Amino acid sequence: MTEKKRQIIVFLIFAAAALSAPFFLKDSYLITVLIFVGINTILAIGLNLLLGYAGQISLGHAAFFGLGAYISGILTTRFPLDPFLVMILAAFCAGALAFVIGFPILKLKGHYLAMATLGFGIIMYIVFNETVSVTGGPSGLSGIPYLSVGPLVFDNDWNNYYLVWISTLAVMLLAINLTQSRIGRALRAIHDSEVAARVMGVNARILKVQIFTVSAVISAFAGSLYAHVVTFIAPASFGFHFSVELLTMVVVGGLGSIYGSFLGAAILTMLPEFLRVFHDLDIIVYGLMLILMTMFMPGGLVSGIQMVTQYIAARKAKRKDEHAQA
Repeated sequence: MTEKKRQIIVFLIFAAAALSAPFFLKDSYLITVLIFVGINTILAIGLNLLLGYAGQISLGHAAFFGLGAYISGILTTRFPLDPFLVMILAAFCAGALAFVIGFPILKLKGHYLAMATLGFGIIMYIVFNETVSVTGGPSGLSGIPYLSVGPLVFDNDWNNYYLVWISTLAVMLLAINLTQSRIGRALRAIHDSEVAARVMGVNARILKVQIFTVSAVISAFAGSLYAHVVTFIAPASFGFHFSVELLTMVVVGGLGSIYGSFLGAAILTMLPEFLRVFHDLDIIVYGLMLILMTMFMPGGLVSGIQMVTQYIAARKAKRKDEHAQA
């Protein structure tokens, strides 16, 4: 079996499992949790393209998530516009902003880049919080309409689940194709050694800005989905805390792995239910997870699963050889 056929089979199995999941869940609360898993998977994929493949860290990606949510929320509550057209506009605006700020920011490296993106995220959070007349400020923005296609209105858990997960699968397919293309190979080259990539003819500066823009567009798209699914948004959902959560999702799931993005998003979306006992200390738990994963499993859970699988296969092969020799 070729690698391409194997990837197609894996994706089809994953898609079938995702689309059939509601039929096995009787509790609507679990379906709601999986809706947020889907939205966070889109966000994690966007950040993973930037961090896992291009090696460019961002601590302000929640800003693009919020920008998509607020543009969709503000325009659809104040003007009789088609929400789907507004979602396209929101993604375009986020991409344009990322493209403009990407040139100066992505000249930086390491912790300087992290601080620059953190500053951008804080600025956007302040804008969301202080422009009360436009965004509603700390009180939030309510009355955001549900999405609809003709007579089909996405106003319940089942409809929202399929809206979100069909969107998630489309983003996953786009990301897989991107990472398997010439651009994906160039991104991995930049991640390994930007100097070597430049020597081989890769325009690293432009490519980093482009993937930063793509990542922002994906995040804004997730923000628009979030706004129309929840129908209420507030600045607290788009602050530094959530940027850390996104970073943790990518690291825990696996840098440079699209399915790792889903795994990290699933774990980190469900984890808060078990961290309620820590109240406001959950950010410390996320920090500890980042440290421990970086120290003991730098490749993330996907890499850990592969290591365990290879170890089991090697043990079986060794036992088979021992039996053959006996």
